[in-house]
Amino acid sequence: MTDEVHYLTLDGQKEHEERLAYLRNVRRQEVAERLRLALEEGGELVENAEYEDAKNEQAFIEGEILRLETILSNAQIIEDNGPKDTVTLGAKVTVQEVGTDFVEVYHVVGAAEANPREGKISHKSPVGSALMNHNVGERVVVNAPDGDIVFEIKAID
Repeated sequence: MTDEVHYLTLDGQKEHEERLAYLRNVRRQEVAERLRLALEEGGELVENAEYEDAKNEQAFIEGEILRLETILSNAQIIEDNGPKDTVTLGAKVTVQEVGTDFVEVYHVVGAAEANPREGKISHKSPVGSALMNHNVGERVVVNAPDGDIVFEIKAID
């Protein structure tokens, strides 16, 4: 893994820490128990589907633990410094697609915390990068697969 900086809000840091603790303290033990039970069933390990499934799950969990540890060890916390006049990391941005009544609110976060379903977009995503460093009232163009979309920034919190 790289030493890339991972930007997290305080909530994002807490979520990552809780997920890491759950994987370390709960899921690891559950999978270890599955492995133990699969071995007790006997037979050839090559033919033991439960054992193979548990080994695959164990590998996934260990990989996720490593990923979360890397993110947290290279985390830089995004601080909320009050009202903003420019879109920066951590900002909540209200935008309206020009020519429509469609209004959306995006929370611009680091890639490790992004979750578009929750309105959290990465500052590296097409929309996030287009919004960065712009002000209320400005229009920004987002290069989307179906063509350019123009948003007007209505508010920054």
